Amino acid sequence: MSKVMTYPDHFKAIAILGLPLIGGHLAQFAIGLTDTVMLGWYGVEALASVTLASSYYFVLFLFGAGFGWAVMPMVATAAAEEDETSIRRSTRMGLWLSLIYATLMMPMLWWSYPILIALKQEPQVAETASQYLRVAGWGLFPALIVMVLKSYLAALERTQIVLWITVVAAVVNGVTNYALIFGNWGAPEMGVIGAAIASVVTQLVSLIAVVIYAVRVLPEHSLFQRFWRPDWEMFWSVLKLGVPIGLTTLAEVTLFATSAIMMGWLGQVPLAAHGIALNLASATFMVHLGLSNVATIRAGNALGRRDRAHLEKGAIAVTGMSLVMSAITILLFLTCAEQLISLFMEADDPQRPQILAIGTGLLAMAALFQLVDGAQVIALGLLRGLQDAKIPMVIAALSYWVVGIPASYYFGFMQGMDGIGVWLGLVLGLACAAVLLMARFWLRSVREVGVPAE
Repeated sequence: MSKVMTYPDHFKAIAILGLPLIGGHLAQFAIGLTDTVMLGWYGVEALASVTLASSYYFVLFLFGAGFGWAVMPMVATAAAEEDETSIRRSTRMGLWLSLIYATLMMPMLWWSYPILIALKQEPQVAETASQYLRVAGWGLFPALIVMVLKSYLAALERTQIVLWITVVAAVVNGVTNYALIFGNWGAPEMGVIGAAIASVVTQLVSLIAVVIYAVRVLPEHSLFQRFWRPDWEMFWSVLKLGVPIGLTTLAEVTLFATSAIMMGWLGQVPLAAHGIALNLASATFMVHLGLSNVATIRAGNALGRRDRAHLEKGAIAVTGMSLVMSAITILLFLTCAEQLISLFMEADDPQRPQILAIGTGLLAMAALFQLVDGAQVIALGLLRGLQDAKIPMVIAALSYWVVGIPASYYFGFMQGMDGIGVWLGLVLGLACAAVLLMARFWLRSVREVGVPAE
C-alpha cells in the first residue's frame, strides 16, 4: 500500500481496473444501441418516439443513479480503511434510497403523455413514446438496484463480473428485441412495445445475476440479511452525497434531453438524425465514463489512505488516457461520418438522404465536444472519489442550464442554425463544465488529501 507508483504503474493499474468497466459501459450502451438500430429498421416514427422516450426515461433514471454513484466512493474509501461494516451499511442504504426513489418516479413514467405534449412534441410521437414508457418504466426498479450493486462491486475492484453481467444483459436485450419488435421466432410483432418489454426483461436478468453473485461470492457483507432494518445515520450520509451527484448528472442529462426536445420541434427527421448522432457520440463517451469510474475508485482509495501523491499522479494518468481517446474519436467522426450513420438505416429508406445530411453535420459538432466531454466526466470522477459533490453540482447547473440550454436555443432557433445550433449549445455547456470542474479538483479538492507529491 505504501509503494510509490510511477506513471507506467498508474497506466497499467488504470487499464487493469478500467478495461472491464469500459467494456461494461459499452455493453450497457449496446442495449440502447440495439433499440435504436432495430427501431430504425422498423420505421422512422418508431425511432423518433423511442429517442424521445429514452431521453425522458434517462432524466429520471440518472438522477436516481446518484445513490449508486455515491456508494462507489464510499465503498472504495471504506475498503482502503478495511472497514467492512461501512461497506455493508453504505451499500444497503443505497439500495433503500434507490427503491424509494423508483416508487416516487413511477407516476411520471405512467402519465408521461401530457408532459410530452406540454413540451410541444408532435402528438403521435408523444403518444407512442408514452406507450413505451408505461411498460419500460417498470424497469426503473431493477435498473437502480443493479446500479448500486455494480458500484459496490466495482469499488471492491471486482470489475470483471460487472463486465460479464452487462454483456449477458446486452445479448438478452438483442435477442428479445429481435423477437418482439419484428415478430420473429413465432413471437407477436409488437414494435415499440416489444422494445419496452425487452428493456424490462434485460434489467431483470441483470438484477438476478448481480444479486446471486453478491450473495454467493461476498457473503461476509450480508447485504440482504435483515434488509428491512433502517440505518438512519448511513441513510442520511448516502442521501447527502447521492442527491448532489444525482443533480449533477441530472443537469448534464437534462442538457441532452432538452436538445432532443428542441430537435423534436424541428420534426421527425431531425429528431431521428439526432438520435443516431447521439448514439455514436455516446458510444465513445463510454470509454471516458469507464475511466471516470476508475478515477472515482482510485481517488476514494487515496482518500482512505490520505495519499495525495498517489492521487495526483493517478489523476494526471487517467486524464492523459482520456485525451488520447478524444483525439482518436475526433478523427473518426470527421472522416467516417456517413459510413457510421448508414449503420442505423435501411439502404432504401426514403428519408435516408435527409437523415444523412443532417446527421453528418451533427457528428462534426460531436467531434468538437469530445475533448471537453471527456475532460468534464474525468474531473467529476476524481471529485466524487473525494466525496466532493455540492460545488460540482452548482458548477454543473451553471454550465448546463445557464450556458448550455440557452445557447442551444439561441443558436438553433434565434440564429436559425437548426440542429447545428442546438448542438453548438451542447459544446459550450460541456466546455464550461470541463474548465470549472478541473479547476475545482486541482486548485482546491486535491489539496485536502495528505501532503503533495514531490
